[in-house]
Amino acid sequence: MDGFHLDIPFNRPYTTGRELRYIQEAVDGLQLSGNGPFGERCEDWLQQRTQVHRAMLTPSCTAALELAALLLDVGPGDEIIMPSFTFPSTATAFVLRGATPVFVDIREDTLNIDERLVEGAVTERTRAVVPVHYAGVSAELDALRAIADRHGLAVVEDAAQALASTYHGRPVGRDGDYAAISFHETKNVMCGEGGALLLNVEEAAPRAEIIREKGTDRARLFRGEVDKYTWRDLGSSFLLSEVNAAFLWAQLEQADEITAERLRIWQAYDAVFADLEDGLARRPVVPEHCTHNAHMYYLLLADGPTRDWLIQELRREGIVALFHFLPLHTSDAGLRFGRAGSELTVTSWASERVVRLPLWIGMGEDEIGRVVRAVTKALTSRERPIEVGAR
Repeated sequence: MDGFHLDIPFNRPYTTGRELRYIQEAVDGLQLSGNGPFGERCEDWLQQRTQVHRAMLTPSCTAALELAALLLDVGPGDEIIMPSFTFPSTATAFVLRGATPVFVDIREDTLNIDERLVEGAVTERTRAVVPVHYAGVSAELDALRAIADRHGLAVVEDAAQALASTYHGRPVGRDGDYAAISFHETKNVMCGEGGALLLNVEEAAPRAEIIREKGTDRARLFRGEVDKYTWRDLGSSFLLSEVNAAFLWAQLEQADEITAERLRIWQAYDAVFADLEDGLARRPVVPEHCTHNAHMYYLLLADGPTRDWLIQELRREGIVALFHFLPLHTSDAGLRFGRAGSELTVTSWASERVVRLPLWIGMGEDEIGRVVRAVTKALTSRERPIEVGAR
């Protein structure tokens, strides 16, 4: 690849060793579609850990966001306030229903939506605020909840990266009306492709169940509540298969150990890279009232050319580092389907400067040391000091 031997990948999916055994149990149980025993275990675990009313497994975080959009009955003319610094699914889930994403700038410290700008973007058309918990660090949910309550809006947390993170001691996902979780292979706990919708609106759960079952009351048939099922509402195929749920259960059983090991690697990076903050780079900021799950470790550099140069320098050393989100408000689809709700200067600033470093279970001291030495060597070789913003 590009003539370089890349032996420290950006991500390496971790398995606990029990995944295949649980998948075999699912096969032996003769139920491979959704809502099986492993799916129930996973949903119970999520409900207990996040303290929400109901957790529903979905095929992806994207599907969970689409399910939330259906539950909110958003449509043409409605607006959704969200950051531009996020994955397209955050927007497309609502655009599919005809709604308009209204992009608000992010904070310079956490790179989360700037809660101070949200109220200024509210109009009579606004239906929901959709914060994204970047790098597993929670957005300012108290302020966002207060704004939403003043204006009668829903809060839909895009918590794709934030399972096991907290905000003021509360599990991320508990404060919103809905929250979407990802179990994609790049996430801390994964099943290849998967997700979950967390519901805190109790009265929405029966309808969510129907929407998830292709718009039918099929789940009631399996519980013996009806003798036949039929089409009841809008819906789609939003169930996670039992095979994926079996894989996921092996991961959830070890979720605490996975988080602890990722935090060890994150903290090893953070301790050494403190020396780079003397004008060379800026480390992630985690507010005191937040805990995070070490989903990613990133640095903010001087500018786009410096970031791109560092990525290439690391590739020469066999290390894969990556940039991150391109702002949605500058994309073809963002220009077509959305609009700006504030100035977006921090969004553009961060997008040009973020570099994400390898972080995966199994990284030993040798791999961590190689990354640290390569980054430090490259940045200290730069001739001019740089300004990377306040910490």
